[in-house]
Amino acid sequence: MSKTVSQSGDAATESPRSRFKAAIFDLDGVLTRTAAVHAAAWKSTFDDVLNRRGEDQAPFDVESDYRRYVDGMPRFDGVRSFLASRGIEVPEGDPDDRPEEETIYGIGNRKNEHFQHLLKEKGVDTFDDAVEQLRRWRAAGLKTAVVSSSRNCVPVLEAAGLSELFDAKVDGVDAAEIGLQGKPDADIFLEAARRLEVRPRDAIVLEDAVSGVKAGRAGGFGLVVGVARDRQQDLAEHGADVVVYDVRELEGR
Repeated sequence: MSKTVSQSGDAATESPRSRFKAAIFDLDGVLTRTAAVHAAAWKSTFDDVLNRRGEDQAPFDVESDYRRYVDGMPRFDGVRSFLASRGIEVPEGDPDDRPEEETIYGIGNRKNEHFQHLLKEKGVDTFDDAVEQLRRWRAAGLKTAVVSSSRNCVPVLEAAGLSELFDAKVDGVDAAEIGLQGKPDADIFLEAARRLEVRPRDAIVLEDAVSGVKAGRAGGFGLVVGVARDRQQDLAEHGADVVVYDVRELEGR
């Protein structure tokens, strides 16, 4: 079952295959099941920060805190966001800070260490519905791109066996190199459209996070699809034209 929101006329009702030239997929939560790995890495990191400070605060919650403060954000923005929510201030530091340092960058690098360890230990699972629809659209001639705020996009794609399915990629490494703002700013999606050589209005954005849906809407994309992996989120409220539980539902539109 899906939910349609009439925000862009025919965009929500006409077949994406016939109307659009490209599809831009968010990685974590849409294509790969790495959200749980990221959440576990964040929990290990933030619980360590809270314990070190000896403050009487609740541990990091992998449901509410993850979705509210770090999901879809560049890593260091996630650190800033969560610590601010708990009233914790630490120095900014430098990007090459060691993981044990109590700075924004040190804590972010600590999270990356935890993520890399869990990635090697657990591997990467994919969402079959999104991968199947991705292959269908490519076979029909749509250009495809993958975006991720993570700097681990390439190893995740390789581990999932998806590297050859995209004409363009924009990730956290690219964003840092060329100065792109993180979601909910539209920069990362607009750069993907530029690399695909399509206008935003001729491209579909698929996102599972509120910040990503807001970014797609801000970028003026032709169809913003909210992929409701977590059915408790109201992605339509934040700008999705269509909300689906299974990406293959788009094939019949």
